[in-house]
Amino acid sequence: MQVIRKNEIETPALLVDLDILESNIRKMAESFQGKRAMLRPHFKIHKCARIAHMQLAAGAKGLSCAKLSEAEVLATSGVNDILIANQIVDSQKVYRLARLAKNARITVCVDNTDNVAELSKAADACSSTIHVLVELEVGLNRCGVETNEEVLKLAKQISSSKGLVFEGFQAYAGHVCHLLDREERVSGTQKAEAIVKEKKEYVEAAGLEVKEISGAGTGTYNIHGNYDLWTEIQAGAYVFMDTNYCKLNLGFGQSLTVLTGIIHKRSGIAITDAGLKTCSNEAGPPVILGYPELPVVLHEEHGNIIDKNDELRYRQKLEYMPSHCGCSVNLHDHYYCVRNDMLEAIWPISARGYSK
Repeated sequence: MQVIRKNEIETPALLVDLDILESNIRKMAESFQGKRAMLRPHFKIHKCARIAHMQLAAGAKGLSCAKLSEAEVLATSGVNDILIANQIVDSQKVYRLARLAKNARITVCVDNTDNVAELSKAADACSSTIHVLVELEVGLNRCGVETNEEVLKLAKQISSSKGLVFEGFQAYAGHVCHLLDREERVSGTQKAEAIVKEKKEYVEAAGLEVKEISGAGTGTYNIHGNYDLWTEIQAGAYVFMDTNYCKLNLGFGQSLTVLTGIIHKRSGIAITDAGLKTCSNEAGPPVILGYPELPVVLHEEHGNIIDKNDELRYRQKLEYMPSHCGCSVNLHDHYYCVRNDMLEAIWPISARGYSK
């Protein structure tokens, strides 16, 4: 077998440091030992069935995902417990969901009575069972219902609908996850918790059991996960981390980088072969591993590095640390998995581009 060193991999390429990845998965799994809340990692970050099964082997209860197509990839790979942490409202997708629920335990989020009715109709037609969470608006200002009455109305409708099972709530406070100050993250989490607790008590006073409360992310896993209210934590970015999350000092290493090569060098500037088509700058430009002080501007196909002291050289390989790992992953077909600076494996990004 040919031995390939990291700096011999053709660029641009998406790299994963296996030692750091494995450490991150182990650390997160260990943090839930003895806790009421269980880990349900988010597939949307890595979109890789191989990594999903590593997370399950480490103790995760199941996987979360953002799209129905991602759930289909997970089910095909053998994952049997899947939460689609989103609304599925297109009629064709609703029936795809119902068919998928014949072969795996599928949970989906709702915030609309018409959607509940259509899910029930599809489940009945397909002879399947769909588990359902009512999504709560807890400050993110996205999907979800706000009033106690709306929540109870949906919960009752689900409970009385053929083919549906009311499980509880989706309560994702994504606006809190990236706050730099931990006390602000704690305070934001407590505000969300107060909303959830009120809704839970209101629904249970009406005779319905709220079994699951699912939410949180990497930035709040060790806040939500230490409370008794949440039952599932949907952390995802911890497997890779990015420059945005690394600012929070959560104890996870950055395992994901974009390998790029310098294709042009002149005094004060270096041009690389990795641009916006290979590295997302949604949360800011990437940081160069080993050269954090050198500014980077990404264009469609190129990266422009301001190199005033001419530290870089022509054909040098560099690693960009993305500001947003999930968006960068979706630009690639494969992970080039390295250990001790040697290429160990190439893994397909199973759900790359699956956005329906």
